[in-house]
Amino acid sequence: MVSISTSLKPTGSRCALRSQGRLPPAACFPENLLEDNKPLGMTDLCRWRVVYTKSRQEKALAADLAAKRISHYLPIIPRETFSRGRRLLSFVPAFPGYLFLLSDLEQRLVALETNRVVRTLEVADACQAQLFDDLKQLSRLIADGAPMTVEERILAGQRVRVKRGSLAGCEGIVTSRRGGTRLIVVVNCLQQGVSVEIDDFMLEPI
Repeated sequence: MVSISTSLKPTGSRCALRSQGRLPPAACFPENLLEDNKPLGMTDLCRWRVVYTKSRQEKALAADLAAKRISHYLPIIPRETFSRGRRLLSFVPAFPGYLFLLSDLEQRLVALETNRVVRTLEVADACQAQLFDDLKQLSRLIADGAPMTVEERILAGQRVRVKRGSLAGCEGIVTSRRGGTRLIVVVNCLQQGVSVEIDDFMLEPI
């Protein structure tokens, strides 16, 4: 399960990223893959799979798949680090080692032939629609530009829906941490996630 938390208030960091044009680049092919009610090109033979990549090969694999016009999504988030007193901004995979592939069996083999893949994880028929919805919510959170924290361990909490703002309609788990409220949007098949800070008045129980 992957979870994402994000603040709905336009924080200084988010505004700075937007003003500098430094929001994460979309590693998604085609660009509108997650915009429709049903993924472009999805058929009974074309289905979502989770790809487990070799170390630090996520971006290279995404580039290879885009060049071969194979549908995929690699969530990318910004990360700030400090080196010799300087603040550096880089863009890294939200879930290191994982890429989401929408393919038929032949395209799956093409991905394996890149020599960047350890294995592919099949997603059950009953979970295909849920994974698509999870990825759409994840994509919205990243596009919103809110500072996010990767959550490798998902704790129990109340399920909620965002009532207003740019993330209206997103669903997830709410938890308290360090005196603040965080929304965790979950990608269920990975059991991981990211979280963002949010005002509790923006939420309603479901």
